[in-house]
Amino acid sequence: MFWQIPHKHNAGMICITVVCLFVVALTGCVKDSPVKETGASREEIASEKQPEPLKPAGPSPRALASLKLTDQGRRHIETREADSAIRVLEQAISLNPGNGQNYYYLSEAWLMKGFTAKARQFNRLAKSHLTDDKDWENLVTRQAERITQLEEKIKKSR
Repeated sequence: MFWQIPHKHNAGMICITVVCLFVVALTGCVKDSPVKETGASREEIASEKQPEPLKPAGPSPRALASLKLTDQGRRHIETREADSAIRVLEQAISLNPGNGQNYYYLSEAWLMKGFTAKARQFNRLAKSHLTDDKDWENLVTRQAERITQLEEKIKKSR
């Protein structure tokens, strides 16, 4: 070797010195580049039209899962399985509370069980969410009429 470290305590100092020299050598390699000024004021920058944020290509995974549950709940209603329909449709609502069809089908399930107060509650929610579609509005209106008929029938039987 061309050099020898005479004492062990000097070895640590030499390593630190070598590392420092290496860092100093590297910092000399980086050149500062000047920042170009655009001349625009903050107000001009703030008033510039910003690009629209990118929107997802389709329904979210939650919305898709909710739609599958909605269809499953609808099938339970068709087979007169009200309790299963209620369980599934409540899950669908928790995933996508803006889907009015879930409320409509949930109202159907409660109506099937004879619980008019719950059926009316979900019918109102369905009505508030399905205002943009005439076919669904008609279904919700007819459902409300069936709820009223059942309420009257129950009153007469008492």
